[in-house]
Amino acid sequence: MAAAGLKTVILLSFVLAVGFLLVILSCALWANWLPLLVALTFVLAPLPNAVFAHCTGDEFASYESSSGPVDLGRFITSTIVVTGFALPVVLTHSEVIRPGACVMSIIGGGLVYATIIAYSAAFRQDDSEFD
Repeated sequence: MAAAGLKTVILLSFVLAVGFLLVILSCALWANWLPLLVALTFVLAPLPNAVFAHCTGDEFASYESSSGPVDLGRFITSTIVVTGFALPVVLTHSEVIRPGACVMSIIGGGLVYATIIAYSAAFRQDDSEFD
């Protein structure tokens, strides 16, 4: 079990490094550092979900009957994720960054966000006091 966890951490760290490399290269190759904001948005995206996840009123509430703060956290997270994908497109459309930088920053940001989500899903611990 520990070897599988170690392999997962190594794979996720490799994918995270490739994602950050793509975002940094999208900035450095075209000498415009605005696509670095994409990495910031994708790193901050899971935070509202993590903060509002423990705001359920009932201890035995299921996933379907979520509370208002949990839905607010999901809404803020989805807004930040959409912003992370839309920001390079808007910057490219307004000719602030190049199309190659747009593609590289979207792919890199997507890899960063996917790595964060995969890590939280792979190492989620259920808080059950009866196990």
